[in-house]
Order: sequence, then C-alpha cells, then structure tokens
Amino acid sequence: MQKLCDVHADLFRAGLEKGEQPQRMPGHPVHTYLAENQVARKKAAALASLVWFGSAAAIRQKVLDLKSIIVHYERKENQLFPFLERSGFTGPSKVMWGKHDEIRGVFRDLEAACAMDDSKTTRKLARDLVKRIRMMIFMEEKILFPNALKRLSEKDWVAVRRGEDAIGFAWVKPGASWDPALAANQGQGMYANFNTAINAADGSTDQAGSSSSAVPSAATPIPLSVGSLPLDYLDRILKALPVDVSFVDADDKVMYYSDSPHRVFPRSPGIIGRSVQNCHPHKSVAVVEKILEAFKKKEKDSADFWIQMNGQFILISYKAIYDDAGSYLGTLEISQNVTDIRALEGQRRLLDW
Repeated sequence: MQKLCDVHADLFRAGLEKGEQPQRMPGHPVHTYLAENQVARKKAAALASLVWFGSAAAIRQKVLDLKSIIVHYERKENQLFPFLERSGFTGPSKVMWGKHDEIRGVFRDLEAACAMDDSKTTRKLARDLVKRIRMMIFMEEKILFPNALKRLSEKDWVAVRRGEDAIGFAWVKPGASWDPALAANQGQGMYANFNTAINAADGSTDQAGSSSSAVPSAATPIPLSVGSLPLDYLDRILKALPVDVSFVDADDKVMYYSDSPHRVFPRSPGIIGRSVQNCHPHKSVAVVEKILEAFKKKEKDSADFWIQMNGQFILISYKAIYDDAGSYLGTLEISQNVTDIRALEGQRRLLDW
C-alpha cells in the first residue's frame, strides 16, 4: 500500500511538472464542476428536444434527469462561495445564488404543471429552464471559475475539496489525479512520503512534525451545567439528535453545525466562520437581519417558520442565547422534518419492535 501511495504521489508530481494545470486534473473542484456541466449540457439538450411538441409525461422524465444540477448549485453556495467571500469576491453569493433560486423555482413550477398534465405550460416552462441552465453554465465557465482560479490559493482549493463530500455531486464522482493531501504540500518537498503529507494537511502535526497538544482528546470530559460528557460523546449525541442544530455567534459568524446524516438543509465545513447573512439567498437576508437585530435588542427571543419541501413538512426555529448576565451570545437554529410527527394519532404505550 505504501508503494502504491508513492506511485500516486509521483504521478501527481509528474503531471504538475509537465505543466498540467491543476484544475484540469480529475479531483480538483473546478474539474468536477466542468464535468458536471458537460452532463448538464447533454441533459438540457435532451429536454430542449421536447420543448415544442413533447408531452407533459415525456418532459417530466427529462426534468427529473436534469434536477440533480441543484446539487451542483448547493455545492457552490455552501462550499465555493464562502472562500470567494473571504477573498473579497462577494458577487456570486449575492447575485448567482439568486439565479440558482430562480432555477429552483422553475423546477417547482414545472413539476406542478407536469402533475396537472398541462402540456402547454410544461413546454413553456421547459424552454425557460433550458435557457436558464445554459446561461448559468456560461456564467460559471466564463466568469465564476476563471475568477475563482485567480483568487483562491492552492490551500483554499484543498479546503474546498475537503468539504465537497458533505454536499454531494451531480452525476459524476471526483477523480483522484489531483489529490488534496498532496496539493496542500505542493512545493514543500513532501510528496515522497504520502502519509506525512496527509498528516500535515489534516493538521495532525505541527510544522516540526510533532503531534499538536492544543486539541483536546476525544475522551476529554466537557463540564456541563449538570454533569459532564467526553468530547466524543458530546459530538455523537449532537449528531444523533432528530434535529439539525447550527449556532451563529454574537458577530453573526457561523461557529458550529451538527453534521448529522439526516440533515434537512445542506451544510459543509466551508460555512464555518462565514457571515450568516451570506448563508441565505439574498431575498431572505432582510428577514435574517431583522431576527438577529431583535434578539440582540432583546425585543424577541425566538422565531419559528414552517415550510413544505419535497413532500416534507419542515419546522425551523431560531432561539436567542444569552449568558447569565443577559449578554447576547448568539443564535441557535434548529431545523426538523416533522412530517411523521404531524401524522401521529392516538397513543402508543407499548414497544412495537
């Protein structure tokens, strides 16, 4: 296995020495985005072939085939955009995210028209969807990705890649030619030892190669108001809760989210440290700011919303968190799929395993 790792490292280094651009190597985030766009073009073309005379049923199938592009957009919003914001490039978060939402809206309208077997409306919306997706591909490849490649460092791209799996991919899986563990140490002469590169990239060793003692171990007990829990237990408990939890500090920066497997909304490590205003579509920012302002002034201490999404009933709650002196510490966001809870009737008193 160690020999294979060395071969992998040599191939990676050889590609760079030949002048191959990292973004053209399978595994680099931009390579993955471009590969997804190639598939999206084909699927958009298949839908376009039906926009004049296709039936609602035929169009519906092509729309479903194309809908995975939304994951592509979610990865941009939650993993690429935060790094662009840190570089001072905020346009995508404020403008392109809004365009994503417009495309999502067309998908919703299309599904409703298909369900009503309204072929005329379906064809009209299908034409609109194809046009919007093709324009988004153009904006990505001619504006977004070239600017991102200029502004983000290799270290940034490593961090972008590491958080992508939390969101997922549309149709394709990233390759392995561009390796984030090796890219993190490019130019430092560390390619020969793959394990050393991984450790350094993961932050498990400091610059001298010794283990860091700043990070508490998984068994470190965390004192709580009642009792204590080992750090590992606490993390697992938070992830096991039937709700998604996020916390925004007093400066409106995202500090934490529970990385549970049943998440209602997509999250990735890229949002840590990000302004919460940039974690929402531009049309929702005013509401977010109104809630935070009311919490800080202690005019309100909670806000609840509920929406229907993909056949599910979602409850979203915001809770203000204060210390014992009454100082505002931040806001807790709790999201939960309560579809099954709303359907409960009667009572259950016996175990039904």
